Amino acid sequence: MNIHAFDTSEFEHRLLRVQERMRYHRLDALVVTSQPNFRYFSGFDSQFWESPTRPWFLIVPAHERCIAVVPEIGAPVLATSWIDDIRTWPAPRPDDDGVSLLADALHSLPQRFARIGMEMGRESTVRMPLIDFLRLRERLAMSGTDVADGSACIWQVRNIKSPAEIAYIRQSCELVSAAFEELPSQLATGRTEQEVCRDLTMDILRRGAHAVPFLAAASGSGGYAQIISRPTRRVLHEGDVLIIDVGATINGYFCDFDRNYAFGKLSDPARRAQDAVWRATEAGIAAAVPGATTSDLWRTMTAILERAGMRKNNVGRVGHGLGLQLTEPPSNMADDHTVLEAGMVITIEPGMEYEDGKMIVHEENVVITPEGAELLTKRAPREMPTV
Repeated sequence: MNIHAFDTSEFEHRLLRVQERMRYHRLDALVVTSQPNFRYFSGFDSQFWESPTRPWFLIVPAHERCIAVVPEIGAPVLATSWIDDIRTWPAPRPDDDGVSLLADALHSLPQRFARIGMEMGRESTVRMPLIDFLRLRERLAMSGTDVADGSACIWQVRNIKSPAEIAYIRQSCELVSAAFEELPSQLATGRTEQEVCRDLTMDILRRGAHAVPFLAAASGSGGYAQIISRPTRRVLHEGDVLIIDVGATINGYFCDFDRNYAFGKLSDPARRAQDAVWRATEAGIAAAVPGATTSDLWRTMTAILERAGMRKNNVGRVGHGLGLQLTEPPSNMADDHTVLEAGMVITIEPGMEYEDGKMIVHEENVVITPEGAELLTKRAPREMPTV
């Protein structure tokens, strides 16, 4: 995501929303350190995040605009963002890599609750050395300030996408859908998973994706055993089923969905599994309405799969949130009772193992609207495309 992917008003709205949640959770400030949350609130992203040498900090105060505490190397680019308070140090400086500067900035803020939030909870991470985190916590404790989990504030805001965010996800879904529709003309027995996926990646980029950070593929006779590995040199044969799962981005916003392709005749057990998973997907889409819960979606889809003879679903859930990250909260699973709201973007992802080591998985992306789920991907056909 580049800094100018959104108007300043987008970030101002995000700030107001998270500050409302911070007051509810009794926090004087949030300290954001991870790449997705840093760019969510600042608009700043860079390939330099691939270097773990330097930490980056963004302070979200309870009532004021954000404060960036960053290495000097990042200041010129960050200065073109909507952030106007940028404080720097000559990093890397392992003996004090921004800790003192960050602590001083936090001490300068008004205190009401004496609590600072950080990314400590569900699907969150603190991107700084643990020893530096302990030093920061000790310095704050000396002034009577506690460090608490602030991740709930962030996810409650990030879960509801703005129209501009949804537009980027939709664009990613549309161009990958078009690439998937074209793919059968490039498929043939004798080719490898790697060859097929290399061509698909180039096609997705030519169609306008900014990046393809995630592409998994697997194949096997009548099905596959897993869905998370990189494509291999395995040669595709008659009777195989190939799954390709793509996470491409536009300005940092992901799509995440798969397509299945059969080579020659599809076995009867695989055909029945394909139909069951397709019907479960239809039911999941229909059930994804405001007020329903993610556990409702899990029950709806799982009931269909179990009636069809599912042995297990080793994915552990049947969908998840989607946005600046390939997978975000919530999870469509039995014990996640998140209530769906308009503006959420989620995946509908039922799958079933129907024989030992053989599974079929479907995935579509939807946005929750006041009327129900709207498909962002082009729906997979009921019958698996055959090469």
